[in-house]
Amino acid sequence: MWLNKNPFELENFHLGFPYSISLLIILLAHELGHYFAAKYHNVNATLPYFIPIPPFLFNPFGTMGALIKIKSPIPTKRALFDIGIAGPLSGLFFTLIILIYGLATLPPLSYVYDIHPEYKQLSEIPSTGLAFGHSLLTYIIKLLHGNPSNFPPMNEIYHYPYLCVAWFGLFVTTLNLIPVGQLDGGHILYALIGKKQGVVARIFFFFIIGIGLSSFLPLPNLGFHPGTIGWLLFAVLIYFFIKLDHPEIYDLYELDPVRKILGWFALFIFIIAFPPVPFFELLPT
Repeated sequence: MWLNKNPFELENFHLGFPYSISLLIILLAHELGHYFAAKYHNVNATLPYFIPIPPFLFNPFGTMGALIKIKSPIPTKRALFDIGIAGPLSGLFFTLIILIYGLATLPPLSYVYDIHPEYKQLSEIPSTGLAFGHSLLTYIIKLLHGNPSNFPPMNEIYHYPYLCVAWFGLFVTTLNLIPVGQLDGGHILYALIGKKQGVVARIFFFFIIGIGLSSFLPLPNLGFHPGTIGWLLFAVLIYFFIKLDHPEIYDLYELDPVRKILGWFALFIFIIAFPPVPFFELLPT
């Protein structure tokens, strides 16, 4: 679909490889990071499961991600930390490689006009339709890019498979780094600060509820919907399934300085790469 070709025609099947293979590399790297860290600490874990979903449903990415199942208790904070952080850092590593490649091979903006010939009759690329949300990191990348004017609009980013996959990789990484309960961020923060993790989890919990509720604000002159109602669904998942508080691990040993630095670095990545509004509708002006 990134070339405006019919995805259900067999002759177009190979056109999806740049997107699908890049995406699977990121997801597989993330889960294998968890898997090998678990094996290192003698924690029983399954190999990764991929969760497919047809892209013509509510999910445009064709997957709900991947997961592994931990089948034995995690004995120490050090093991908890290593298993929790190995996934996001592994996925982030390959995400950045794909992002750099996508930026290095970025075609001129005329590429969008080739895909959308109808835009040639307009003075500029229309700012309407579904757009991918910015994070602080994507703003910085756009500013540091050698030719910011050549950077594609966020409502056309899905025509650039490597940039689209890199955006998705960052989004998946930050979702997993959310510092609640059984998510990777919850593991990392609990290993760093113990029971105080629950306080941070509640602050973030009410933050995403606020973003979700802002979707209902009547702001017709803003030009876009300010919130994402999906955060309300995610808040429900957190409260009832993922939980806010991390289960206790009775281990008196503190993390060593290297692990502490890595942990705070991972949470820093979460802060700068988290898009408060991942998707939004640009309204016609």
